[in-house]
Amino acid sequence: MYKPISVKPLPEYRLWLEYSDGISGEVDLSHLAGKGVFSYWDDYANFEKVYIGESREIAWSDKIDLCPDALYMKIVGKSAEELFEDVNMESAYA
Repeated sequence: MYKPISVKPLPEYRLWLEYSDGISGEVDLSHLAGKGVFSYWDDYANFEKVYIGESREIAWSDKIDLCPDALYMKIVGKSAEELFEDVNMESAYA
């Protein structure tokens, strides 16, 4: 998957992200604000502390991060099956 190379906080709990393939766009995270661990964002200054972590996750602290692949799919408006057509999506049972 493509890696995030830039992230910027925007008003109203939105992020602007840019990925290594040149794709960029906004993601609205307002539906998460104030819920569970995301109550950390109740102080909006905490939301503005967003950064790209060591594993390329989109993070706000060592306890709050989001999957960059999921955010990429939101930006491009595609599902995992559409992005990874060559991958066999069979269920695995352990």
